[in-house]
Amino acid sequence: MANAIVDAEPRTTELPSLTLTRRLRARPEKVYAAWTQAEQLVQWFGPPNMKPATLNADLDVRTGGHYRISFTREDGEYFEAGGTYREVVPNERLVFTWAWHSTPERESLVTISLKPDSAGTLMIFHHAQFFDETARDNHQRGWSSFFDKLDAFVA
Repeated sequence: MANAIVDAEPRTTELPSLTLTRRLRARPEKVYAAWTQAEQLVQWFGPPNMKPATLNADLDVRTGGHYRISFTREDGEYFEAGGTYREVVPNERLVFTWAWHSTPERESLVTISLKPDSAGTLMIFHHAQFFDETARDNHQRGWSSFFDKLDAFVA
């Protein structure tokens, strides 16, 4: 009889995630449009060190639809991210995969929930399934700067 090695402890590896909550000074319909209409997204998306007029967005906002967002930094480095919409509930919820073109195997998942909040919107942004803590921390810095721009855009 062969000896079998049994691992009684199931290994569950929890991948890093982040949740950012913002109160925005606009109704959910306006915030949703800023995320789902390419001509609006290009007005607020992107890092502060982005080269002007280099942001492009191609959005097919429907369950199963794809998106692609690209920009060039001031130092000339090109960035492109894309994915697939998993859930689309107008003015309430967007769920989509997220992966950079440089690391397509590192797919993560973004969930955006929009809730009416007095005169504005409570946006709960959850980005899950990061490759590691460094990726999570880099995205947290990036998304935080984007959301400052989003708040100014929709206000």
